[in-house]
Formats: sequence, structure tokens, C-alpha cells
Amino acid sequence: MNPNRPTMIAIDHDDYHAEHIGRTKDRFQFFLTTPFEPARGGAEGCEYIALFKFDLDGNLVDYTIDTLGPRGSYDVEDKRSKYLSRLESLGEVEFQRIEVKPFSVIHNSVDIGLIVREPEDEDDIWAVELIPGNFMAFFEPWDSGDYDT
Repeated sequence: MNPNRPTMIAIDHDDYHAEHIGRTKDRFQFFLTTPFEPARGGAEGCEYIALFKFDLDGNLVDYTIDTLGPRGSYDVEDKRSKYLSRLESLGEVEFQRIEVKPFSVIHNSVDIGLIVREPEDEDDIWAVELIPGNFMAFFEPWDSGDYDT
């Protein structure tokens, strides 16, 4: 394995894409997010609600992904209700920084997760991207807790 390849990333809690991350009372880390496949090239795209749970070592231990469908094809209030239901399913939580290992799961024939992107050439750099949608990208130092959008 390449020694530069990220093995753990930190995500600091914020009021934007990392609003619903933290720890549960039963000592799991969690990340609730809304990945999406953009509509392009004749494909309708698809939106999701994803709840990922990790142990304290950062290993993915459980996940639930709701498929909403293409943007505009679902009721916005229904999306909000499902999202809040996933958050409430965690019980008592504390919003805070998490440290997790990159991971990928397949849902709806799509890779979803915090996926490592290897450099394509010698001038490129390692990254970890929230896929699909790539609306959160992490770069060294991996423990900074910061991301780009």
C-alpha cells in the first residue's frame, strides 16, 4: 500500500455539509448526508439520504441509504421527514468532530461513500471525496477536519 494513501480522515462539525456528524450515546460515530448523482448526458440522476455509522476506530459498521429519485420527482417535505427520521433513529447524539476511514458501499448500482481518489499523474494529489456528488473533498493533512466543496 502506498504510504501517502489516506487511511483516516477527520471531519469537523459545522453548519453546512457536516451539520449532522458526531457521536451517539452508545458510542458510535455517525454521518448523515445527502449524496446525489447529478443529471447529465440524458441520465436523470438520483438523490439519496445516507446514514453511516462507524465504531470509535473509524470503521464503517452500519449504514442505511434511502433512494429518493431524480431531483423534482419526490415531495420535498417527504425528503425532510425521512432525513429527520434517520437523525432521530440515532437517539441522543452529540454533534462533534469524527474521524473515520475511507469506505465505499454499493447501493442502487452506485458507489457511495468517502472514496479515495488516487493521483492521476505526478502533479496530482491524493484526495478523499464524498461520492456521488463530490460535494465534500478532503486533502492533506487528513486530520485537519476541513473539506472543500
